[in-house]
Amino acid sequence: MTAGLVRQWLGSGELDLPLPGRGDTAQRWRRLAALSEIDVVAGRLAEAHVDAVAILVELTGSGPGPGQWWGVWAAESGEAALSAREDGAGVLLDGTKPWCSGAGLCTHALVTARLASGERGLFAVDLATPGVRALPDRWSNAGMAESDTRSVQFDAVPARPAGAPGEYLSRTGFWHGAAGVAACWLGGARAVAAALYQRASSSRADAHTLAHLGAVDAALAGADATLTAVAHEFDADPDNRGGAAELHARRARAVVEAAVDETLTRTARALGPAPLAMDAEHARRVADLSIYVRQSHAERDLERLGALAAGTP
Repeated sequence: MTAGLVRQWLGSGELDLPLPGRGDTAQRWRRLAALSEIDVVAGRLAEAHVDAVAILVELTGSGPGPGQWWGVWAAESGEAALSAREDGAGVLLDGTKPWCSGAGLCTHALVTARLASGERGLFAVDLATPGVRALPDRWSNAGMAESDTRSVQFDAVPARPAGAPGEYLSRTGFWHGAAGVAACWLGGARAVAAALYQRASSSRADAHTLAHLGAVDAALAGADATLTAVAHEFDADPDNRGGAAELHARRARAVVEAAVDETLTRTARALGPAPLAMDAEHARRVADLSIYVRQSHAERDLERLGALAAGTP
């Protein structure tokens, strides 16, 4: 279902979203939230594709070709490493890249790899190229299982640089993309909360149900308002001349993460075990969102946000 849904969105133009920082970032994030509310995993894969589009435009001046489905594979691991060695105008990639969502689904990917200088570069890869091999699936949790997240092995795979070494992380758009993930978290939280809204409007609702819904509704509204405010900040300063892009992005992620936690906890307390045990759609949404929101680094992210808020980066 998930892969077919993303392909449908690609074919229908649903993923032709406004670029971030170009005046309509709020609309971009509203669309990402709406897609994730339909299907959390499909929304996560769609977000990666539209992030890749924005990265390519920002760093190379042009976007993907028609019919291409892109991933962004930038995770690092002490157990696996991917290196890039120069080969004429391009590079050859060797090694293993962990945490590649859409490993067997995407047609192309933006992949980070280490250069001989030790710098981290970003490279565009056609995944149909010989030498690219998705490794066996080791995913053991029902949550996000349909994201097809696996390690991918590269054996002398030709790739082209996307921007200069280090530019992927240093560019302003990195923080635009980081906040865009939070929009998907918000959509997933709304999907989970749908069962609570439904219960609260029924004859089975009691005071405790309504209290839980009140807290969830306030948290979701606050998260939405924060994302809208941050979107306007990015549009007002697209080049980050004020230097506040990281602060805004981390603040948005923290507020939305808190709303997700509130939604997951209170919905479960209000509804009890029955929806988790007997409503397959609700149980899947909860499982998917619980895994997806862990793209946050929890207290490490809060520590960084605190340092930025205190003016001591």
